[in-house]
Amino acid sequence: MSMAAVASSRQARPLARLGVLARRKPLGALGALVVLFVVAVALLAPAISPYDPLKLDMAAVFLPPGQVHPLGTDDLGRDILSRIIWGARISLSVSLLSVALGDSVGTVLGLTSGYFGGKYDLFLQRALDALMAFPSLVLALTVVAVLGASVNNVILAIAVTRAPFVARIMRSSALQLKEVQFIEAARAIGGSDARILLRHILPNAFAPLIIVSSAGLATSILIEAALSFLGLGAPPPTPSWGAMLTGAAQNYVTKAPWMAIFPGLAITLPVFGFNLLGDALRDVLDPRLRRG
Repeated sequence: MSMAAVASSRQARPLARLGVLARRKPLGALGALVVLFVVAVALLAPAISPYDPLKLDMAAVFLPPGQVHPLGTDDLGRDILSRIIWGARISLSVSLLSVALGDSVGTVLGLTSGYFGGKYDLFLQRALDALMAFPSLVLALTVVAVLGASVNNVILAIAVTRAPFVARIMRSSALQLKEVQFIEAARAIGGSDARILLRHILPNAFAPLIIVSSAGLATSILIEAALSFLGLGAPPPTPSWGAMLTGAAQNYVTKAPWMAIFPGLAITLPVFGFNLLGDALRDVLDPRLRRG
């Protein structure tokens, strides 16, 4: 077999595996497509947005969905479709950055807590218990109320709510893995704690981390929308799905219901996609479910 044929075969294997995964988990494939669609909309916002999302047009106030404005306009004459498209950038960026930050901190805390144990583990777990005693939204509200309303503070607030949850899961993985024979062998030949954690425990704990991270993206979008709805998210006039619901829900839901319906659907779509994708990843990556 020629080198070109070998290279072509190697390139085809990941595609074939993706095809098998799509056939085995069609709902997961649907979720992945939904997520890719939302990501593409966010990335291509400058090119596909029909209007400037910040432009006011008092002559086009409360226009219903039609040819000129497919999803209608709001109380200031702004095009709702354009604001939803640009709002995807805020929601996705906040979700991705908050999950990356919170899961990174939680992974470090969880792995070191489970691996080293002792007083460090005891103290850290009690601190995490205290944080987890608060509902996620209440804790995020508290953090943003203390730090002030801004996108960066929303990211930090959501990360604070995620870190304890992820730390618990990673601690459980570390407790299981540190007694496995290959970890003991690595320790016996003089492997340092840092090397064992990074080279052996972390890669083997990656599957549950991927699962909780995919599900956490959906939760983060909901929390960001809730904070924006309460006026604690991106400051106006920045397009944000939660902020778009605020005025519509309070004043115009009967007069212009499209102002609430379409931003609500925009929030639902990526949450639906991330949940389907997370369920599929759990079924594929969890060894207990694979055996079943």
